[in-house]
Amino acid sequence: MTNIIDQIRHLDLWDETVEPKPVSGGITNANFVVESGGRRYFVRTGEDIPVHGILRFNELAANQAAHAAGISPMIIYHQPGIMVLEHIEGKTFREEDICETGNLERILPLLRTCHQEIPRYLRGPILMFWVFHVVRDYASTLEADGSRMKQKLPELLDKAKKLEEWVGPVDIVFGHNDLLAANFLDDGKRIWLIDFDYAGFNSPLFDLGGLASNNGLNENQEHWLLESYFEKPVNERLWMAYSAMKCASLLRESMWSMVSEIHSTLDVDYRSYTEENLDRFESAMQEFEALQT
Repeated sequence: MTNIIDQIRHLDLWDETVEPKPVSGGITNANFVVESGGRRYFVRTGEDIPVHGILRFNELAANQAAHAAGISPMIIYHQPGIMVLEHIEGKTFREEDICETGNLERILPLLRTCHQEIPRYLRGPILMFWVFHVVRDYASTLEADGSRMKQKLPELLDKAKKLEEWVGPVDIVFGHNDLLAANFLDDGKRIWLIDFDYAGFNSPLFDLGGLASNNGLNENQEHWLLESYFEKPVNERLWMAYSAMKCASLLRESMWSMVSEIHSTLDVDYRSYTEENLDRFESAMQEFEALQT
């Protein structure tokens, strides 16, 4: 941590001595706030994390395009391992904030802009995010690295295979792919979408399912979300594909945490996060399997 702070202090961006202040809450990157020249800046730090499919060139391109599309803060400066963005004063959402009807109605156009407008501004090579590939790759990593969850992997992979079959053919948009509540920031006038670590081309069902599963939307809210997004009634085929992707989102989050238990150096209780998300996944799978009867 000391080395990271020293790197931030010595960035060419500053005209004066600065004192980076750590920001709590990050579970992938180390983040800081810096004050300089009467302005505040948000600093994200982190190298590539191949085990999670995080490549910083992709994150940078996604952030730049998201700002151009009007939904994310401006990048002021960047160099390998460090990104400095304009600081937005506002409230970081919690799960209960996402579930408020008014906020959900404000989030929907944000997702549409992410999915449809960001590709207009993307430049250079960009990744694709297919959750079932991610799950299979995580399983290989966990097997090779002797995860405590090793014995459960065959069962999880079998469920993933069935979910992928239920999802079937998909449309492709540009997904955020990590719609945790903490990645929404409300400045009182508008909501910003932040943290594009996992951004890439994907099915819109993954973001819709992830938004629901990560934040505890109820079934009525889910139906509203799908009908509003697709602008048509929800038929059985759409509901089944969506429900399968929602399960896959929870499985990916669980396995992300299993891998982080082994590979992350951040001071985060990943074991508890694994158990919490596995419980959510198992509950969602039971509901999904009940739909098939």
